[in-house]
Amino acid sequence: MKKIAILGATGLVGQRFVEFLSNHPFFEISVLAASDNSAGKRYSQAVQWHLDTPIPDKVCQMQVQKCEPNFDCDYVFSALPSDIAGPIEDEFVKSGYIVFSNAASHRMDENVPLMIPEVNLDHLNLIDHQKTPGKIITNPNCSTIGLVMALKPIMDRFGIQQVHVVTMQAISGAGYPGVASLDILDNVIPYIKNEEEKIMTESRKILGNLKNDHVEFADFDIQAQCNRVPVQDGHMLSVFVETCQKATVEDIIKAFEEFRPLKDLNLPTAPERPLIYLPEQRSPQPKLHRNLGNGMSVSIGRLVQISEKRFRFVALVHNTIRGAAGCAILNGEVYEFLREDLE
Repeated sequence: MKKIAILGATGLVGQRFVEFLSNHPFFEISVLAASDNSAGKRYSQAVQWHLDTPIPDKVCQMQVQKCEPNFDCDYVFSALPSDIAGPIEDEFVKSGYIVFSNAASHRMDENVPLMIPEVNLDHLNLIDHQKTPGKIITNPNCSTIGLVMALKPIMDRFGIQQVHVVTMQAISGAGYPGVASLDILDNVIPYIKNEEEKIMTESRKILGNLKNDHVEFADFDIQAQCNRVPVQDGHMLSVFVETCQKATVEDIIKAFEEFRPLKDLNLPTAPERPLIYLPEQRSPQPKLHRNLGNGMSVSIGRLVQISEKRFRFVALVHNTIRGAAGCAILNGEVYEFLREDLE
């Protein structure tokens, strides 16, 4: 078993890390770390638990530590907010730790993998060019993950010329306490700071080609408009895509259904079906479908052909599981599986 530490363990994403890692077959939680206000308290005292499963017994009495690089652990999973994550994660990397980060701080660094294992596993080789004792591997923005997973099989088979996406993002994406109730109840907020920029830049890096010590970004045009909606969990994306080659609805559904690039690795967090196409006209819906694949599958529906190369569809991603903690854990599993080849 590999010992792991969780930074930001009391936040919403940190709680997802705790939930998923408490009974993991080859990761064992050895350290929970959070802000100085939480440090020194038992985890059950420090955390305001918001998940519908109870706090795992094995972590209830663990003492929360400060986010300082003096832990006895093999890997560090960071759920720290982006406004403070950067320098803290840097200190851990300089001290020799392998860090799997959910924060935006290092996603666009040239030699840092921005990883979705089903999409760009080869980008993991970028860590060879990090000139630090430790390494950092990041996962993308929550909406970006759902979008890129849906686009990957389309791009591989038919190419992509342009993408337009409108997101309807759950309030849990804003963390806790998040958006004030008087702002979001009976309302839609058509702006989320930095979200549109993240989708438009991160998507092109993830779908780009590895060139030695950097990624050559994908060259299709992408535009995004992001909205906060009164849904607890699950980001919806309304996507328009123009392909390079002609395709049919049947062709694209087949591409979705055959997209299983990790099926031979037997990783515990990887879903059997990363993409699930739902043919019913009213699908997908956050309330009904966000937990498919244990929250790690992206649900797709409403695929409509506009012309020979133009299509629209709706996708749904669980923002705190596949869109955050789950993707980081899957990155950790892939790294552990490939560790001997990477070292």
